[in-house]
Amino acid sequence: MKLRKVTAASAAVFALALTATACGGDDSSDNGSSGGGGDKIKIGIKYDQPGLGLKTPDGYTGFDVDVATYVAKELGYEPDQIEWVETKSADRENALSRGDVKFIAATYSITDERKEKVDFAGPYLLAHQDLLVKKGADISEATDLNDKKLCSVTGSTSAQNVKKDFAPDAQLREYGTYSECIAGLQSGAVDALTTDDSILAGFAAQDQYKGKFELVGLKLSNENYGIGVKKGDTETVNKINDALEKMVSDKSWDKAVEENFGPAEYKNEPAPQIGNIVK
Repeated sequence: MKLRKVTAASAAVFALALTATACGGDDSSDNGSSGGGGDKIKIGIKYDQPGLGLKTPDGYTGFDVDVATYVAKELGYEPDQIEWVETKSADRENALSRGDVKFIAATYSITDERKEKVDFAGPYLLAHQDLLVKKGADISEATDLNDKKLCSVTGSTSAQNVKKDFAPDAQLREYGTYSECIAGLQSGAVDALTTDDSILAGFAAQDQYKGKFELVGLKLSNENYGIGVKKGDTETVNKINDALEKMVSDKSWDKAVEENFGPAEYKNEPAPQIGNIVK
């Protein structure tokens, strides 16, 4: 009898194990590691960049958000299956290596140094360092910034590069955020703001600033925005590249550019070819 009791108990345990396996075996991780069609996919974006990645009371908006949503759809995820994760610049590589997110679309410029740590799909946008000034300002070249006040965020190299290469007599003003720089530009505390033209266009396109600022149209650097993926995940890179090519071919890319940057009269580059990194 003792043997039969043990056997019955073992059978019950085995049955419970089978039940648990059946219930959980199809449960994909919430970073989307199943490769599509799971319950959720986690995508890294910026939360504080108007026109690119912005968290609002009504949800998330911006060009990066639109691109990521399109890509997720092609991977098998509907918009309500996306979990947006804030990925600040300093933590992007770590977020991918930890598996916190499936991929990152967050003004993530492709560089040789970064490619040692993560893989990139794309690029999906070619941006350039530029200047944002008040509409009608007498600034048309970087050299015009001599003796003028130039703003950028603390820790950025953009303003220092302008001072070093073009306007050694520019007066640098470093603020904590681009929003503070924009406010300073509006008040006259600074004469120009410098960073990627896509970021500048996003700020200038905000309702409260429409028609007040303009991009000078300089191309002081080339910034190839890519979608970051965990190192070695070639399958996901290939799928994302296919999605980006489709987004361009069906004109969804053009629509996203117009909706997010149009009010700033942003003269964007044509959609880049996959794998074509402009130095």
